[in-house]
Amino acid sequence: MATPLKRVRGLGAAHRGTETFWRQRMTAIANIPLVIFLILSIVSHIGAPYDEVRAYFAQPVVAVLMLALMISAAIHMRIGLKEIIDDYVQGEGARVIAILLVTFFAAGVGLASVVAILKIGLGS
Repeated sequence: MATPLKRVRGLGAAHRGTETFWRQRMTAIANIPLVIFLILSIVSHIGAPYDEVRAYFAQPVVAVLMLALMISAAIHMRIGLKEIIDDYVQGEGARVIAILLVTFFAAGVGLASVVAILKIGLGS
């Protein structure tokens, strides 16, 4: 049974309160304009030569926006997958292993994306 102080602080069974809820919503809101930018970038370069597309993605503003998108999307993906695992995976051991795998996968996707964008942006 939750005490009045616990209800005010917003702490539930996980003892994290609404931190995960807000982090998920903030990354979702950040992803909206970033994904729109990505779609516009892709559509505006359909049929363009490779060198032109590479030069576009090497521009500092474009590279920073793409980095922001990849980092935000990786965080958003990890939170969403963890919530699904918490809701549907039975057994503590399986849940811990699944969360570890999801965390490493999200970190790997994010890191690979950041490295690729930096390579293009720095002209390597």
